[in-house]
Amino acid sequence: MSPGAGLTLNSIVGLVMGKLFRNFQECPMGIQHKEGSAMAANPVTTPELKLITEKKRTIEDKLAELHDKRAAIKQGGGKQRIEKQHVAGKLTARERVEELVDRGSFQEIGLFAKHRATYFGMADKELPADGVVTGCASVDGRLIHLASQDFTVAGGAAGEVHCAKIVEMMQLSLKTGSPFVFINDSGGARVQEGIDSLAGYASVFYKNVMLSGTVPQISIICGPCAGGAAYSPALTDFIIQTKRAQMFITGPQVIKQVTGEMVTAEELGGPAAQMNRSGVVHLIAEDDLGALSLCRRLLSFLPSNNLEETPRLPYKQALETDPELNHVVPADPKVAYDVRTVITRVLDYQDFFEIQPGFAANVVIGFGRIKGRAVGIIANQPCMLAGVLDIDASDKVASFVRFCNAFNTPLLTFVDTPGFLPGVEQEYGGIIRHGAKILFAYSAATVPKITIVLRKAYGGAYIAMCCKDLGADRVLAWPTAEIAVMGAPKERRKSSSATRLKRRRTKRSGAKN
Repeated sequence: MSPGAGLTLNSIVGLVMGKLFRNFQECPMGIQHKEGSAMAANPVTTPELKLITEKKRTIEDKLAELHDKRAAIKQGGGKQRIEKQHVAGKLTARERVEELVDRGSFQEIGLFAKHRATYFGMADKELPADGVVTGCASVDGRLIHLASQDFTVAGGAAGEVHCAKIVEMMQLSLKTGSPFVFINDSGGARVQEGIDSLAGYASVFYKNVMLSGTVPQISIICGPCAGGAAYSPALTDFIIQTKRAQMFITGPQVIKQVTGEMVTAEELGGPAAQMNRSGVVHLIAEDDLGALSLCRRLLSFLPSNNLEETPRLPYKQALETDPELNHVVPADPKVAYDVRTVITRVLDYQDFFEIQPGFAANVVIGFGRIKGRAVGIIANQPCMLAGVLDIDASDKVASFVRFCNAFNTPLLTFVDTPGFLPGVEQEYGGIIRHGAKILFAYSAATVPKITIVLRKAYGGAYIAMCCKDLGADRVLAWPTAEIAVMGAPKERRKSSSATRLKRRRTKRSGAKN
């Protein structure tokens, strides 16, 4: 047997690898040709050899790379687009988050998320954080989850991953029982992703509904919010819009092409239109800072979820009678007054946070505190349409009552109404259907309900404003209160007055004779 006959496979491989390694040590930049020619001009490109020659990176190098990536992503669309945002009087997505939450409490989730689109040049396009900042933080020491769209990145357009990040925060809100805040500033769906972007929006809408009545949801509109994007805020409990923002389903150009109507973006979807005419918006702010401040204050009245009671602040002042309340409500039922003067004098520190002040002004709704406990306020407004209930007022009251009931907020109702507004337009508009919403909301409410009749309480409106038989726990009457099926007609009042005057004159003349 020859000497090499007993070699095993492993020993042969070892000899070959040893020879290769020696050759590599002698020729570190290449492998010498068999004929002994000069070393190859091209460097070695074999991955295995690269790993041997490449200098290993330290943990410090990797950390430095991580910090650089993080810093680049936090720049969003870059300095130029950030400056453009500031010139427009708007904050960036991250600046809004910093202003809303407690200092140093924000923990970002999904910073390194990337889109998966490849069509229309998207394969090589970098979108930092995929155009939305998401995470958790605290507001006044209480946990919230939030999403803030970044207009400097692709106009804040929403795609598959963008929406997935928002949905994840909503799911965490549901899991932890914490409010969800969504700061909107987007050009709409990311058309390059086609139906994936629509599917993303649908998943957001679905989660909005799943969160409804379980945790409070607040939308802040700080920029454009058009098309399908507008439906997510509409599914939340409260909408705060800045004066620089617009919100609509179809824009002015589409309306012009379809119907021929000429309208500006501000007239169509500005805060005045969405507050005063449509009633979509609950609060209007001057700018981003004002909107974020309103959001913080609103959160201070709300529980974190439907299993908690409303927040209670310390209140150590002794309860005292207020003589001024004797003169706030006029004795004459024809004299108008502002019901806010009654509301504020009943609440702690005369602090009343009104909701939807520009919509259906014949009723007033909002939050306040009594001995530190947050309560919901509903009141007729006698200085506007005499405090009647109409279609818009019915929707406004019913929606607010149902929210308060879902989140364990006691209800305090002030009544001064002559009834439901009569008229053909109201009847054709469905006043029966809309008015029934108030009856349903109050009847279904299981939170403490206290009703105070200030002056007029006539007919069906007396019932609708939470009378005793509709489930009120206590019904109190002001000294000026009038409760009846209907008020006396003016002609009847005049004839009654004339009759009394005639009787007096007859008695006087008989006495003289």
